[in-house]
Amino acid sequence: MTARIYRPAPNAMQSGKGKSKQWVLVHELDAQRSIDPLMGYTTSTDTKQQFRLTFETQEEAEAYAQKNGIAYSVQPSHVPTPKRTSYPDNFRADRKTPWTH
Repeated sequence: MTARIYRPAPNAMQSGKGKSKQWVLVHELDAQRSIDPLMGYTTSTDTKQQFRLTFETQEEAEAYAQKNGIAYSVQPSHVPTPKRTSYPDNFRADRKTPWTH
């Protein structure tokens, strides 16, 4: 039973940072998935995949995993670099590529 501790990236479709400040602990797949012959759903006997735990800090997540004897790996968080853009720069005369309609 191994777990992965990571901090999710912000949603690429929005400029907000919602759900990207907390650290998440998810269990990796232990049992192989199979297809249910009656309905065709993908099933698994591993119930640990049905939940994810959130923590305020990485240290809290690691302490929880150590306290409960869960082997874990930590993925470093990715901090995006903000790209500064200015609206008037779209209409500058010295642009590298000409602006056309």
